[in-house]
Amino acid sequence: MSGSITSLTGATTATAGAGSAGTRLSGDLNTFLKLLTTQLQNQDPTAPMDADQLTQQLVQFSTVEQQINTNTTLQQLLALQQASQLGEAASLVGRRVAVETDRLPLQSGSATVNLPAAGTARLARVEVRDANNLLVRSSDVTLGTAPMAWNWDGKDNGGTQRADGLYRVTVSGRDSAGAAVPLGFTVTGQVTGALRDNGTVTLRMGGLNIGYDRLRDLGG
Repeated sequence: MSGSITSLTGATTATAGAGSAGTRLSGDLNTFLKLLTTQLQNQDPTAPMDADQLTQQLVQFSTVEQQINTNTTLQQLLALQQASQLGEAASLVGRRVAVETDRLPLQSGSATVNLPAAGTARLARVEVRDANNLLVRSSDVTLGTAPMAWNWDGKDNGGTQRADGLYRVTVSGRDSAGAAVPLGFTVTGQVTGALRDNGTVTLRMGGLNIGYDRLRDLGG
């Protein structure tokens, strides 16, 4: 499957903004120094300028300039880090990975929900809903001694094939007495691309964009 690696200009814009601020400050500082030199050359010897006040102004200009330079450097480092992450994402395109999310990407008529081994919860109820929060598919799954996958073939409860896209999935656990218990799960999908936008790198899995922090298994 073809994939895409996309980089937008959020980080570049931020870096340019910091550079512009530095340019303006440099211009203001040069103007201040010219005025200061002119005043010193033409000051009244009997009423000299306050040296302490001049020193404070120079220190303030210097401090702000250093802060802007530091911000510019940090923005540049961040942009390089994001570019590196975008490059790493290229190696994941075409691979199936597991992520922690309640969004279920239906890709080529297939989707997978990963369920844990039986513990306090012995039964898992999986429900898939569409963009309008209408129930599309539901299934009761008996949990085993090892983690397992629930595979959705894209058909709703009436047997009609649903279009590829992004759905919402919920998983609720039940113990041996039928009482509700929390149950964690992950979703597996194929990485189809990556995106860098507004300082964040995300993976694209069909209709799902998700951050690196949600990765749980790189699969194969």
